[in-house]
Amino acid sequence: MTVGVLALQGDVREHGAVLAALGQAVRMVRNPDDLGGLAGLVLPGGESTTLSMLLESSGLFDPLDEAFRRGLPVFGTCAGMILLAGEVLGGRVDQRVFGAIDLTIRRNGYGRQVASFECDLEVDALGGDPVPAVFIRAPVVERAGADVEVLATLPPSSNGTRRGRPQPVICRQGNVLVASFHPELTDDRRLHELFVAMTEVERG
Repeated sequence: MTVGVLALQGDVREHGAVLAALGQAVRMVRNPDDLGGLAGLVLPGGESTTLSMLLESSGLFDPLDEAFRRGLPVFGTCAGMILLAGEVLGGRVDQRVFGAIDLTIRRNGYGRQVASFECDLEVDALGGDPVPAVFIRAPVVERAGADVEVLATLPPSSNGTRRGRPQPVICRQGNVLVASFHPELTDDRRLHELFVAMTEVERG
């Protein structure tokens, strides 16, 4: 079983290293020919508008759109979450997104680079200790559709960095898993393990 990592820009190497540590065969995806036979795909964090343009110039956007509609499991982190959402606020008006999960996302919703932060998240679906989360220019979920399962929320904070209500930060809908932070930057592999399990169920 081979899991792909979109290798156009962003935290490509870090995701690949986590998957390899879990014993997965990993393929770097740079053009449509790299999509054949994949059990799943990771869309890494990076710069969402840049990734959107690179997806177009590489010829990957439309084949990926079709693959996601057919049910290819996909895990999007930070910018990857933005690209998979149904609606993006605060981005380019001509930016294309896949609409693979029923979320409305606001880019840089927690602030710019200087407002980056780390925290621990309670994720019942993963069990055990809290999940360490690194938020860097992270997107905010403004709306989650009825079919979206919220696996973790960020508690409200009074320091101005976070909103005044709990914010969904890990969501799942069907074969789509998204996180607004960077799990690949910590030693906790449980979210990647969850995604690998999703690919195995799909292969059945």
